Amino acid sequence: MDITLIQKIAIYALPVIFAITVHEAAHGYAALKFGDTTAQQQGRITLNPLKHIDPIGTLLVPALALFLGGILFGWAKPVPVDFRRLRNPRQDMVWVAAAGPGANLLMAVFWVLILKFAISVDLGAYNLPLRMMAEGGILINAVLMVLNLLPLPPLDGGRIAVGLLPDALAMPLARIEPYGFFILIGLMLTGVLSLILNPGIAGVMNLLSILL
Repeated sequence: MDITLIQKIAIYALPVIFAITVHEAAHGYAALKFGDTTAQQQGRITLNPLKHIDPIGTLLVPALALFLGGILFGWAKPVPVDFRRLRNPRQDMVWVAAAGPGANLLMAVFWVLILKFAISVDLGAYNLPLRMMAEGGILINAVLMVLNLLPLPPLDGGRIAVGLLPDALAMPLARIEPYGFFILIGLMLTGVLSLILNPGIAGVMNLLSILL
């Protein structure tokens, strides 16, 4: 079914904002559990999207991705985490970083259940938009989970890798962080990012399909 850009935005807006908001809140909650109260003090452990929305990463980039037909992804304002305040900084950093992708996995499962509901219950005119929104929510969270697990700082996968690798490998990887965003944009513009992500996204989608 062909839909207009405005219809796409209406369908995908809630899943995108929800996915990014819960992802960031999960980081803050995990940091609090491991001893860092920075996010809590700044009011960032919340599901209020206004606290997390980045005008470019949460709104403009996903809208452009929908318009251009590329991988639908985005980002929010990063939740502040002071790793020095964690009880075991290097070990706890892994769990704090993993909390974001973990939240995306749980949200993908949530949208699978919504899709299952939309398929099995007759809601009249609401069935199709709810089904499309659920399908979008599954895809968005699968993309964000796989994207954030790339071992490239400052992505979550990069932080996880830094926390798990021996110092001889972790330190050079950590030094990439100031350039990680530019590397990511370069990979996206050249089409390499899609080649890297697509197998992982397909694998996650196949696993989630088991729940239907």
